Amino acid sequence: MGSNCNNGNNKEGRWAEQLLNPCASAMTTGNLTRIQHLLYVLHELASPSGDANHRLAAHGLRALTQHLSSSPTSTLSPPPINYASTEPRLFQQALLKFNEVSPWFAFTNTIANASIIQVLAKEPNYSKNVHILDIGVSHGLQWPTLFEALSRRAGGPPPLLRLTIIAETAQNSSAPFSTGPSGDDYPSILLRFAKSYNLNFQINLIKNQSLQTLTPQIINASKDDNETLIICAQFRLHHLNHTTPDDHRTNFIKTLKDLHPKALILCDNDMECSCIQCSDFATGFARKVDYLWKFLDSTSAAFKGRECEFRRIVEGEAAMALVNRGELNEAKDKWCERIGGVGFSGEGFGEDAIDGGRALLRKYDSNWEMRVDEKDGFARLWWKGQPVSFCSLWTLEKKAVSDS
Repeated sequence: MGSNCNNGNNKEGRWAEQLLNPCASAMTTGNLTRIQHLLYVLHELASPSGDANHRLAAHGLRALTQHLSSSPTSTLSPPPINYASTEPRLFQQALLKFNEVSPWFAFTNTIANASIIQVLAKEPNYSKNVHILDIGVSHGLQWPTLFEALSRRAGGPPPLLRLTIIAETAQNSSAPFSTGPSGDDYPSILLRFAKSYNLNFQINLIKNQSLQTLTPQIINASKDDNETLIICAQFRLHHLNHTTPDDHRTNFIKTLKDLHPKALILCDNDMECSCIQCSDFATGFARKVDYLWKFLDSTSAAFKGRECEFRRIVEGEAAMALVNRGELNEAKDKWCERIGGVGFSGEGFGEDAIDGGRALLRKYDSNWEMRVDEKDGFARLWWKGQPVSFCSLWTLEKKAVSDS
């Protein structure tokens, strides 16, 4: 660990939160005088190009102003640049650069790919096709590494590798990092990568599809036993809309179970829920601010404090969490309860996955850390002693398989 490993926990040094969170509390109680005072101070200090505190103040100020405003959001200051508003080539460059300097998503991609190889290694029949259902935010960046691993597999690559991607568009987007710009043609890029590894590869990009209405027919799931289906869900499931805290999420996990996957890989934010069912505006906003602080603090280190367009793009996308009225997340223990309750059983990660995750982190800032929970075997990513995300691997219990 670096010598400054505890700076992220030093609330005294995180002055933007000490202005944003009391302002949100004042909005909850209707204290107009305090609201006006704190907004004035935030306006004086906020900057989109300062240190992490200044940038957090800028993003938070816009979110609070939008919350207060009864006018259309177009009357506010222009929103920060984000994924959907970026030119496709610049967008791909930003993704590559971000993965190069930060493990925020590279870590979960690495663990997920190693888990897929781990699951396939237990398959006695190497002649089976492989079908991966991608409900994630990698925009294709995750898969070339898997292509390489499959091409080097001892039993040879599968006869056919199918990748079905459930993609969000600007019209149905709710989760930060999930929506790319119009015209981003990463399926063509993946087809070229697969060809370079001599893989028989098919890709199906499904747009404008609600997660709640997924069916075996929509994803073209095979009905015979000649295909191994693996579901990879990253940073998307917590944004399922719900009328009660349990309805849609649990039902969706049941839908995934009914697809009879060989495995479900779930990676998500490692923090408490911020939805209106679980907390008031001020509490939920404070949790989102804490999430964004970790992101901005880590990107400051990743880009060595330098201002650049790549950093502005990824930070603008992360800041969408502040204005999103949906939930930010559920605690990992709640996910464990929910997934286990419908017939999945947690499975520990193998040595290759754990070693791969730790090896990856050695490329980045020393404040990043990987921890493996003894209780549930989850692999967790930490920044300056604070949890950021978790990865989990699930397989169907034998009883669940026989019942279905």
